[in-house]
Amino acid sequence: MDRLDCMRIYLRVAELGSFAAVARQMGVARSVITRQVAALEAHLGVKLIARSTRSLMLTSAGSAYLERCREILNLVEAAEAGLADERQEPRGLIRLSVPLSFGLRHLSPLLMDFNVTYPDVVTEIDFTDRRVKLVDEGLDLAIRITRRLDPLDVARRIGSSRLQAIASPDYLRRHGEPKHPGELAEHECLIYLPAQHEGWPFLVNGATELFPVRGRMRANNGDALLDAAMRGLGITAQPTFISAAAIEAGWVRPILTDYPMPELGIYALLPGNRYVPQRVRGLVDYLAERIGSRPYWESAS
Repeated sequence: MDRLDCMRIYLRVAELGSFAAVARQMGVARSVITRQVAALEAHLGVKLIARSTRSLMLTSAGSAYLERCREILNLVEAAEAGLADERQEPRGLIRLSVPLSFGLRHLSPLLMDFNVTYPDVVTEIDFTDRRVKLVDEGLDLAIRITRRLDPLDVARRIGSSRLQAIASPDYLRRHGEPKHPGELAEHECLIYLPAQHEGWPFLVNGATELFPVRGRMRANNGDALLDAAMRGLGITAQPTFISAAAIEAGWVRPILTDYPMPELGIYALLPGNRYVPQRVRGLVDYLAERIGSRPYWESAS
């Protein structure tokens, strides 16, 4: 029995709450996972997990041992990472999740550059706008773009993007240009779901207010809404990392500029209670440096 391997498997079972889920994540039979945990319990002489037909629950001894496992495995990873740091070359697999539009437009070229710079790193990228669960899905890193993080999120800010209300010159000629956010209720708006279903936020008299919007087109992809706006179908509120090129080309233009919309933070989210491998820290540092405090797309908007 390799005790460290058993501890790693026990940690995963405790985090995911399922032998089957760990087996699927590792690509092995469920029996392999149960045997490893049983061998660990036999070695320790205590029951770590109380099993039932529907769920798993840690015993009091299992909960205490779990914290010790985390400490020990973090120390082992830190020691191994220290040796990797001496080589100064990141290596190994990085599994990450990135938003669809931002990932394709801006992160994909940066990740390709990172792979060229560090040929011993393998990146496995999931392009999705859904809110992923890092531990459950075996991810090392997720890029999230949001106004507010959850209190328990472990994250580093790597950039920002302004949110702007935009419309095509054709739409504004036909329907007029709103001069106050309250007038948006009289316009056809192209709404991003789920974040904008309650309305659009604007800074009015020093305070952020939410203004209701209506519209016949709603989507969970900003590029689709930008395309609709360029075709004159309505007003949309998009981050500058999506709209900057269209603004520069004159296909759409910002409106309501006297009432700024809140800035969006671009964050690298990391699994809590885990040591962050050097290769992952290296990627986060690289993205933060390349995106910067004033990203290149802001100069075009």
